[in-house]
Amino acid sequence: MQYDAVVIGAGPNGLAAAIALAQRNLSVLVFEANSRIGGGARTEELTLPGFRNDVCSAIHPMAASSPFFRSLPLASYGLEWIRPPFPYAHPFDDGTAAAPRESLDETMAVLREDGQQYVDLMRPFVRQRDAFFDDVLRPPHIPRHPLLLMRFGLRGRRSAASLSSRFRSEAARSLIAGPAIHAAVPLTQAVSSALGLVMIVAAHTVGWPLARGGSQSITDALAAYLRSLGGVFETSRRVESLEDLPDARAYLFDITPRQLLRIAGDHLPSLYKRRLQRFRYGPGVFKIDYALDGPIPWRAEPCTQTATVHLGGTLEEMVDAEARVARGEHPPRPFVIVTQPSLFDVSRAPSGKHTAWVYCHVPNSSIVDMTAAIEQQIERFAPGFRPRVLARNARGPRDLERENANLVGGDIAGGLTDWSQLFMRPIARLDPYSTPNEKIFLCSSSTPPGGAVHGMCGYWAAQSVLRRVFKRA
Repeated sequence: MQYDAVVIGAGPNGLAAAIALAQRNLSVLVFEANSRIGGGARTEELTLPGFRNDVCSAIHPMAASSPFFRSLPLASYGLEWIRPPFPYAHPFDDGTAAAPRESLDETMAVLREDGQQYVDLMRPFVRQRDAFFDDVLRPPHIPRHPLLLMRFGLRGRRSAASLSSRFRSEAARSLIAGPAIHAAVPLTQAVSSALGLVMIVAAHTVGWPLARGGSQSITDALAAYLRSLGGVFETSRRVESLEDLPDARAYLFDITPRQLLRIAGDHLPSLYKRRLQRFRYGPGVFKIDYALDGPIPWRAEPCTQTATVHLGGTLEEMVDAEARVARGEHPPRPFVIVTQPSLFDVSRAPSGKHTAWVYCHVPNSSIVDMTAAIEQQIERFAPGFRPRVLARNARGPRDLERENANLVGGDIAGGLTDWSQLFMRPIARLDPYSTPNEKIFLCSSSTPPGGAVHGMCGYWAAQSVLRRVFKRA
């Protein structure tokens, strides 16, 4: 049987691409190497029976903000968002913590001397949320809302350290710098504030929600909707070459350039292959999943009312930690991202028990065990954490890559997001999803608008396929 399109990889972007094509009455087959679909958006028992941890992504401001996901009837297929009282929190050594409210006015009151400046920075984007996300979650283009995007560009081009330093209090500085660290680039680097600003806008519009039942619920809803459109899946099918695939008019790969070269390199011209070979990957992560005998004993009360906690101390500490990673070092006090979904979703752990998921950045392909350094940071802000650990599952970059080939060297963003690769992924090309082979397309987070669970890379790749292969606008 010939399909209109075959999608290789059933992560959120592969599923989004398949849905966008199936919505246009095209026949779509999705291949997945693992026995379960979802890529980084999966939930499994990684520690003890009954404790369900997210395999990679856990908190989803970008999924809830995604123009494409918001257009789909995912709630009808079981997806339910949980929005904790605070989007995220950042504790300090004195037992206090900074935590934004979804309301800008309430956040202004909390930040006091920095409140007005914070609101002035964020309000234009929050007020025009739909227009904002419509423009920033696209490939490079002529802006549909030029004044708004120009305002964002003037702020996003700055380093996160510079933008944060405009504020006088550590509380305000941490609320700007913490989200920016998710981009995994040094805070002193130009445009390092861009992703952070996008995530802060999400915090004040949709919050930083988690999916009830875990990230697997996002995957399950997308897959169920795709099946309703006639989409077909084949799991446990690792693709080694194009010859492994059935005949189709288009092939969309939810993989990074390294895997594309291995699978389809013989079908691509030499110049394009050389340019793909120069694609750079970012830092890796060291991740620990926990089964806990009780909630994390935070000293700062706001940390108990959010699913996401940033452990980084002062702005200077955060700048130093990420700079060390960029230099190939392992910071003694890493910036640690903690998620604690079972505080808000009782389905994630047995009664009275809890789960937690933490990671820090490390050099790509690191083999250093960061368990002690991570747990020292947790104990710093939550004394008595270690006695609550029933089991832990620690995995370094190479472990993560073995489980998911897209996580090259432990890079969870599909490639470095510095000033050049933030805008030109995987290479500088008018249509970044297409390749010189008219049947081969890339739809992963290695294409614009980059990493996170939002499906927009897959959606825009599908639009490229519709234009180029099927001649549909």
